[in-house]
Amino acid sequence: MKEPQNQLKAKTLILTHGDSDGICSGAIAKSAYPEAYVYFTSPVSLLDKLDLIEDVENLIICDIAIEERRCSELYSALNKFAEECNLYYIDHHPLPEECGKEDWFFHDTGVCASELTYRVFEELLSKEMRRVAIYGAIGDFCDNTPCVRSWVRDWDKRSLFFQAGTLIQAILHKGKDYDFKRILLEPLSKDVIPSNIPDLLEFAREAAINEEKIRLFVKENVEVLKNSAYIVNTNNSISKAAIYAASYGQREVGIAAEYREKKGVYDLSIRSRGKVDINHLLRSIAPKFGGSGGGHPVAAGARIPENSLEAFLKAFDKKLGEANEVKQNGNK
Repeated sequence: MKEPQNQLKAKTLILTHGDSDGICSGAIAKSAYPEAYVYFTSPVSLLDKLDLIEDVENLIICDIAIEERRCSELYSALNKFAEECNLYYIDHHPLPEECGKEDWFFHDTGVCASELTYRVFEELLSKEMRRVAIYGAIGDFCDNTPCVRSWVRDWDKRSLFFQAGTLIQAILHKGKDYDFKRILLEPLSKDVIPSNIPDLLEFAREAAINEEKIRLFVKENVEVLKNSAYIVNTNNSISKAAIYAASYGQREVGIAAEYREKKGVYDLSIRSRGKVDINHLLRSIAPKFGGSGGGHPVAAGARIPENSLEAFLKAFDKKLGEANEVKQNGNK
């Protein structure tokens, strides 16, 4: 279910990613600005969405990576907004080499976007909203930072993980249902615990059942290369499938690819348990095959044309092996 393409008019507008960290970041921003309208977008769509904005006073962008191919164009558009409104761009993804920091850019690759959003708007927030930031941190595997470790001490950690797990599983289960995500974000912005949000526990239960199906499918069908393992078309959560591909393929890197018929491409989720920066590898390799890719050092994604998938997987595996050798020789 795509977001509507109408002109975006609101005094305060929040553009955020649709995963658990993005939703928690958006909820925190909305807690600081309760009147804000929330719109979900992505790195490849952000520039087009900015063209739809009119008469905004506060523009908050959370958890949206800077796309390398349109970096200069995006910065130009954002600088114009910064001249006309209060602009907050809050992100934790690695930056393209040609992109620097601006006064409106709040960036830290060492933390999740939820933690960073809380820190940016802390003076406008209740202390309890730290709990929502912790959910986002758990969902993005960033819960071992000094801030989050300090915040967790104020809660029962077991309860935090139960609530975060309920939220994360439900979000994955609902996929690209942005109306659901927008409704979900409202109680989160008021610190309502996920298990008290209608239907969330049932969605999380259904997600857990689906995950078990994914695990068993990957176990039986995973393909193994020299340095990575991959699975194609699980017709389910590719981020989960990538984790299990690494596990059952007994490799440090797992890849899950899902075919998108309308666009003639494969969307890939890539998860690493090793030390090689897969974000760096993807940014250099994917464009050679007519695709794009990037993310974090241990969790990234890519979009590859359907006719190039096999060649891309082999090239990525080769570069991964070379990078591992460099790492190993450097440690000797």
